Amino acid sequence: MISYNRKSIRLKDYDYSSNGAYFVTICTQDREMLFGSVGVDPRVDPVNPCMQLNDVGKMVGDWWLKIADKYPGIELDVYQIMPNHIHGIVIINGWTHHSIGRTHRSAPTIGTIIQWFKTMATNEYIKNVKQSHWPPFNKRVWQRNYFEHIIRNDIELNKIREYIVNNPQTWDRDRNNPNESGKINS
Repeated sequence: MISYNRKSIRLKDYDYSSNGAYFVTICTQDREMLFGSVGVDPRVDPVNPCMQLNDVGKMVGDWWLKIADKYPGIELDVYQIMPNHIHGIVIINGWTHHSIGRTHRSAPTIGTIIQWFKTMATNEYIKNVKQSHWPPFNKRVWQRNYFEHIIRNDIELNKIREYIVNNPQTWDRDRNNPNESGKINS
């Protein structure tokens, strides 16, 4: 049996259910271009590239928005679906960790939230491969892990928002773009 020693990218003693804002990026397995394409759409902007979602990308967006329904106390800020990944800001807000004499639900971690999202989107994708003839995927839709960054202040929050919103305009230089310099950085 092969043993893989994966190094965790998570902070060792950080409580990932703590109130706060988190920037997440979730990539498709092998950076497969499943969600649409980036290009100029004269109906939206005749100059700047924008993301043109296909049915798979629209489904991913629908499940992303359902996170807030599944987890009360979670807010979604800006997000952007790209051809092979999604960027978003998830805000855990309003969870009470210590309430004396009262029962309460425990707060979900970012990992729990992302796992639910990936599972639900994958299940719907599988259903549509069978029913709507969506293109099949190789073994899994999503990479095993995801990137997350704890947003520490409003300046950082605004810079990340700008990065997410402008991601389609920088796609030609994006490290997740397989056409950018001919390789994918992991």
